[in-house]
Amino acid sequence: MNRFFFLTLAAKSLLNRRLSAALTVLSIALAVSLFLGVEKIRMGAKESFDNTISGTDLIVGARSGSLNLLLYSVFRLGDPTNNVTWESYRAFADRPDVAWTVPLSLGDSHKGYRVIGTAASYFVHYKYGRRQDLTFAEGRPFENLFETVLGAEVAAKLGYKIGDEITLAHGIGSTSFANHDDKPFRVVGILAPTGTPVDKSVHVSLEAIEAIHLGWQSGARTPLAKMFTKERVEAMKLQPDQITAFLVGLTSRAAALRYQRDVMTYRREPLQAVIPGVALAQLWQVVGVAETALTAIAAFVVFTGLLGMLTAILTSLNERRREMAILRSAGARPWMIFALLMSEAVLLAFCGALLGIAVVYLGLAAGAPFIEAQLGIFVSGLVPGLYDLLVLGAVTGAALVLGAVPAFRAYRNSLADGLTIRL
Repeated sequence: MNRFFFLTLAAKSLLNRRLSAALTVLSIALAVSLFLGVEKIRMGAKESFDNTISGTDLIVGARSGSLNLLLYSVFRLGDPTNNVTWESYRAFADRPDVAWTVPLSLGDSHKGYRVIGTAASYFVHYKYGRRQDLTFAEGRPFENLFETVLGAEVAAKLGYKIGDEITLAHGIGSTSFANHDDKPFRVVGILAPTGTPVDKSVHVSLEAIEAIHLGWQSGARTPLAKMFTKERVEAMKLQPDQITAFLVGLTSRAAALRYQRDVMTYRREPLQAVIPGVALAQLWQVVGVAETALTAIAAFVVFTGLLGMLTAILTSLNERRREMAILRSAGARPWMIFALLMSEAVLLAFCGALLGIAVVYLGLAAGAPFIEAQLGIFVSGLVPGLYDLLVLGAVTGAALVLGAVPAFRAYRNSLADGLTIRL
């Protein structure tokens, strides 16, 4: 007997009941596509999360906790407990084992988007993904005092273009009553999308942060602020008194732990240095509960789809007793009836899982640009791999186990009925 005899017979039997078979395949396909879709988005989110910053050896800021430092310096979330004095920054930036530094100053905003005071080194040394450089979709880095570079999302959502003027606000709320409207900034550059918090940032120079706060005290404008006109401050030689944090690139990775120890034991002020990769791993452990829950829910959906298949086969058994009797009269043994039902279950599950995998990859191929642009999640691996084969095998194997229930029942009916249907 041909090894594919039962699969061929099962396929013909399912074609004879094509409507119910198609609905069963569709339900399994939807369940598998949901499971794989969640898994792909989860892996993409984790990869994007891990690749928010790369090529940076250490992040240094005021002592407050490694996760808090990571959140406000990289993800632009939360607030620093304190700042780093300029003298301390220079002390650690001028060390011989330092290749480069990128100072960061936070505290202002523009229509809900964070303003980042930084230096020209930001556009050279800040990297994301697999050590990808920041690139400009339009324009150039800031060079003069009141020039700004916008992240891709800021420009797209607020409709800005090169040459437009914007006003910064004191504080980080979406609505502020303390605006620096006397010193507007001109947009000179718009960064290409990165899928990171850079897209949601407004970048200005450290000197510009100092300039807009001249004559301010405790977050409020004083009468002295009128003296510091835009023209006057442009002629001044400005230098920050303090910054929020700074990124460090070392000449050797082996120097990271020594540098970190020196920062932690610094006596002038309480500072800390964190390794981005370690802090990102800790943060993912905190938020990883949600991804586990999503995966579990998707797995239960797949199981529900297989139960639907089991129900469909079981409910059709009584209607198919005549079919089984005819097969017996043609010389089929009871074990052949068992094998036929098992083959049907496997075929339904295999076709459903295969269709589900195809739907996921077609959907991801079509929707990847939208997902990257709107959610900042880079979807990689758009070609089926080993994991997809494992899912296909697992679903088919589960169907083989569940299919044993209706198959055994058909086997018993076949023994009881013989060649005559007993109702």
